[in-house]
Amino acid sequence: MSNRMWGGRFASGPAEIMEEINASIGFDKRLAPQDIRGSLAHVAMLGAQGILPTDDVAAIEGGLKAVQAEIESGGFVFKRELEDIHMSVESRLTEIVGPAAGRLHTARSRNDQVATDMKLWVRDTLDNLDAQAAGLQRALAEKALAHAGTVMPGFTHLQSAQPVTFGHHCLAYVEMLARDRGRFRDARARLNECPLGAAALAGTSFPIDRHATAAALGFDRPTANSLDSVADRDFALESLSAASICAIHLSRFAEELVVWTSAQFDFVKLSDGYTTGSSIMPQKRNPDAAELVRAKSGRIVGALMGLLTVMKGLPLAYSKDMQEDKEGTFDALQALSLCLAAMTGMVRDLEPNAEVLARAAGSGYSTATDLADWLVRELGLPFRQAHHVTGRLVGMASAKGVGLEALSLPEMQEAEPQITQAVYAVLGVANSVASRVSFGGTAPANVRAQAEGWLARLAEPAA
Repeated sequence: MSNRMWGGRFASGPAEIMEEINASIGFDKRLAPQDIRGSLAHVAMLGAQGILPTDDVAAIEGGLKAVQAEIESGGFVFKRELEDIHMSVESRLTEIVGPAAGRLHTARSRNDQVATDMKLWVRDTLDNLDAQAAGLQRALAEKALAHAGTVMPGFTHLQSAQPVTFGHHCLAYVEMLARDRGRFRDARARLNECPLGAAALAGTSFPIDRHATAAALGFDRPTANSLDSVADRDFALESLSAASICAIHLSRFAEELVVWTSAQFDFVKLSDGYTTGSSIMPQKRNPDAAELVRAKSGRIVGALMGLLTVMKGLPLAYSKDMQEDKEGTFDALQALSLCLAAMTGMVRDLEPNAEVLARAAGSGYSTATDLADWLVRELGLPFRQAHHVTGRLVGMASAKGVGLEALSLPEMQEAEPQITQAVYAVLGVANSVASRVSFGGTAPANVRAQAEGWLARLAEPAA
């Protein structure tokens, strides 16, 4: 069958395989709300500029709203032979209002139309992701406040390094998410220019008002170059980049939850709501939600790599290659939305095992740095000498199979004669974390202040 929507240049229809590779309605139908919003703004401008008569404008507006209602109710029929959402809406509009529908496309091309639709969809989605990330920040800050003094091991190289608090660990992810939200907002600000009116690539000879359509659609301004307007997919790339970094942050936390919930660590508990069982091993409680968050980071990063590869060799202006921007972007940003929701639920749900965490916090000579700092601070040793003395003491304790605090004072004085009984005050994990009062440190008082500060900021309307 021929494609009736673009007129008489083609005498016959596309080959079956051409229809298969060309059609995008299966995925771009989700742009229907944005497509209708753009068309309503466009036709209103055409009327205001005197390009279309009032009667036609009214008919088109009424028809578009009728199409919108059909789509929202589920009664709209998406036809594969009409290729995409733009042709599908226009075809149904023609059935409803007749020949006047053909005037809607005056001074517009599918090239600027799809760029506008995509920007609107990405903008809406970035706003939702920002709100979801703020919700996860709140959950983490609340958990941090509740566990500002709950000690746990801090790791480097996944080896016990120094004691920290569980609240401090939670706040690390609050900071990461703050940067993620900054990237979402930066991407939103840069994309907020309206391509509508750039037409196919060169602009139009009709006396349109692009500032009016930009304002009607909530854009800051129209795009300044018609070629760039239809050729640009930076907004999708930047959004996918921000999404990828956020997904990596969530994946790192998910990895920790997988490790922490294992029997070998037993640091935290997740409820039945975010775990699953085994088909053969009745004792199992698998952290599947965390594992899936970890896995979905791959498809999100993959979408970014895919679109970068699509765009890298395209000459100006529009090429059909750019149809491949949609599926990956839709999938990746919606996957991130799901990951944020799942992680928020897990954070609210999880409970740290304080006894196990405290015991682990003292293992692996985690207060060795506190001892070295004490030697510098109280005895005036150069840090390198203090490091050497502490290393000897760790070796002595390791040979005996005890902690540093179990060494006797005479044993300590073998390594450094000036050591006094006062050294034992810095060797407990509680004393260690309490001493870390530098800005951004893990001291419980710091953690409480930071958590309360974040909760206050997140309670503000523009947070």
